[in-house]
Parts: sequence; C-alpha cells; structure tokens
Amino acid sequence: MTQEHQEGEPRVVVRDRRRVDPETGEVRPPAPAGEEPGSGPVAQEGGGRHAAAEPDEAGQRAAEETAALQAQLAERTADLQRLSAEYANYRKRVERDREAVISGAKAQVVTELLGVLDDLERAEAHGDLTGAFKAVADKLGAALTKAGLEPFGTENEPFDPSVHEAVQHSTSPEVSGPTVTLVMRRGYRFGDRVVRPALVGVTDHEPAAEPVEPDSGDRGEG
Repeated sequence: MTQEHQEGEPRVVVRDRRRVDPETGEVRPPAPAGEEPGSGPVAQEGGGRHAAAEPDEAGQRAAEETAALQAQLAERTADLQRLSAEYANYRKRVERDREAVISGAKAQVVTELLGVLDDLERAEAHGDLTGAFKAVADKLGAALTKAGLEPFGTENEPFDPSVHEAVQHSTSPEVSGPTVTLVMRRGYRFGDRVVRPALVGVTDHEPAAEPVEPDSGDRGEG
C-alpha cells in the first residue's frame, strides 16, 4: 500500500476509555468535555457543513415566500383595479340613466304644452293675442325656450324626413331639390329629441319644358 493511498483513507482514531490505567494501576481523570464522543475534528467538520446548509434552506424559503406574497399582491391589485373600473362604469351608467329619465319627463311635460303654443300662435296670427294675454304668452314661450324647447320648420329650407312630415307634394323648376314651400304646423325639438315633426308641403324639382321647334316641312308650306 502506497503512502498516497494511505493519506487518502480516513484515519481511525482509537480511544482508550478504561478508567484504570493498565500500566500504572491508577484511576484516570475524566476526559475533557471537548473530547466527548462526537466532538472531534470530524464531527465538528460535519456540523459546520450542516450549519452552513441551514442558512441556504432558510434563504430559499424566504425567497419562495416573498415570491408568493408578490404574486398575491399583484392579484389583489388587479382585482382592485377591475372593481374600480366596474364601479366607475356603474356610476356613469346610473348618471346617464338618471339624465335620460329627467330629460324624458321634461320632454313629456313640454309635449303636453305644444297644443297651448299652437293656440297662442293662431290667436296671434288673427290679431286676438293682445294686452295681458300676449304678455303671458311671451313669458310662457321664453320659459320653454330656456328649458330647451326649440321650434323649427320654415319655408325654403331643405326637406328632411327625420324632422319634417310631408302632407302635400308638388313640383316646380324653381327649386333644385325637395324643398319646404309651405309650413302648416311648426315642429319642436327638445334638446336632441324631436318631440314633434313639422307638417309641411314639399316641392320637388321639375325640369323646365324644352321649347318645341316648328317642323321644317311646316315652315316650307307656309
């Protein structure tokens, strides 16, 4: 067996644990605490490796816990953002519905007053709206205009089927396209809503008749 092979093998340590020395016959003193079994250099080296492994495992566990907490935080943040967006959309929808209900209620009240406005216009056209009655009519019209009521329907404006209701039709070469030439009843718009279309007469374009030239044969006979 070579010396290199012997140095590579672990050394065997033999300890004499007999309390009485066989040579002197005297009682041996107790062994120091540092030489108790398991406290030799080999045991200390193994314990060091074990102690070094524990911090590595603890660090790995801490990293895993941190990653898990970060994932939970990201998930909770996403949930909060989604809830915030849903709540914002809910508030917008509620506000939009509330405004639609209010606008619809106002439009209904205004629509019921349109007949009164028609009577006042006819009375004014016949010269019967004078004095205190005219002052009341003017105040009513101003209040409805301030609330958002807007009349429409005048002669010579282009015909629009979305706001005009044609009850009379004619043709003429004097117009270039469908044109309102008669207003029988004004229409009204409340905000963006047409509460009543205008009753109108519409005139379409009619090409002018071409002059008829006399036949050449007729000219010769004359």
